[in-house]
Amino acid sequence: MSGPVSPAPHRRRAVVAAVALVVLVLLGYGVWRVFLAGPRLPAGVIGVSGRIEGDDAAVGAKISGRIREITVREGDRVEAGQVIAVLDDAQIRAREQQSEAAVRQAQARVRLSQHQITVLREQLRQSEMSVGQSRTDAEGRVHEAEARLAAAEAQLAQAEASHAQAKWERDAYAKLVQQGAVAEQDALQKRNGEEAQAAVVRANRRQVEAARGALTTAKANLTNPEIRSSQVAAVQGQILQAEADIAAAQADAERAQAMLDEARANRADLQVYAPFTGTIATRTAEPGEVIAAGTPIATMVNLSQVYLRAFVPGGQIGRVRIGQSARVYLDSAPSVPIDAEVIRIDPEASFTPENTYFREDRVKQVVGVKLLIRGATGFAKPGMPADGEILVDGQWPARPTHR
Repeated sequence: MSGPVSPAPHRRRAVVAAVALVVLVLLGYGVWRVFLAGPRLPAGVIGVSGRIEGDDAAVGAKISGRIREITVREGDRVEAGQVIAVLDDAQIRAREQQSEAAVRQAQARVRLSQHQITVLREQLRQSEMSVGQSRTDAEGRVHEAEARLAAAEAQLAQAEASHAQAKWERDAYAKLVQQGAVAEQDALQKRNGEEAQAAVVRANRRQVEAARGALTTAKANLTNPEIRSSQVAAVQGQILQAEADIAAAQADAERAQAMLDEARANRADLQVYAPFTGTIATRTAEPGEVIAAGTPIATMVNLSQVYLRAFVPGGQIGRVRIGQSARVYLDSAPSVPIDAEVIRIDPEASFTPENTYFREDRVKQVVGVKLLIRGATGFAKPGMPADGEILVDGQWPARPTHR
């Protein structure tokens, strides 16, 4: 007959089960505390989440043209004032040459008018003297005027021949440009040459007209002193007209010089400079492309001044003020706080952004804020996710609350 069963094994199993249960409970609480619950923020601290952003700028050329060279690529760091692109100078050269030709033509008109005044003043002096001179002297002036007219007509004929040749070359080069046989620059030079020859022809024609007028005056002086006196007045009128022509030519020369100065000033705009020290975020153009003035060539980001763009639930935004101290935690170093400051609060609220999550405020309105990050140059880069804390009351806790 067997004896009574000892209760000791049952008690040992119960104790082991109780201890195991306690261990599991403590372990579960620890896991929840460490991995699920997370640290609790003090009452005077508001937690936010968002992304790192930076101020950027689209850099473009002041003038239109073809890009000859781009000296940077995406990711390059550039200094303020560094050349990042260069435009081709073909158009600038053409404008400079056109303006230089216009200046020369206007200056030539000034010289021609000055020469005409010299001639007319001499004619005026002779006409005034001829009023009291004899017929013999008058006949001598007629012969002299005839000789001057012949010389002026010979010069005009030579100038017209040169102009005809220049005009033929201008038309020929225009056709060759259309056929691609010569450069546009060569055709431009021929056009400028034709215009200069045309100006010479016009000047010589005016000289012929002046010589004819002088001859008419000389012949009139043979018989009628009153007519000679009227011719004196006519020459005086021609002198006044020539002086007016000089003033007009000088004005044209000044306008042409202003155009030349502008073209030379535009040459400085062929180079595109970095407006500040930063990093090339995007490169939106390539060498060989023709761009309009203001078209972006690259986008720069100022990495020396970045901030956390985050959102605060509408119920807590009333506690946030500009200038409040803040901390930012990067995912690469979540336990290292980076000093920051509230520099902006959006004037209007919006609904919760898609990439921002709040445990209790998913459907509530939020207000965007900017936290300026200090002392994180090179570490915090635009596009990186990050967390932040805003101190709205009291002082920062002795130990960081962010895990």
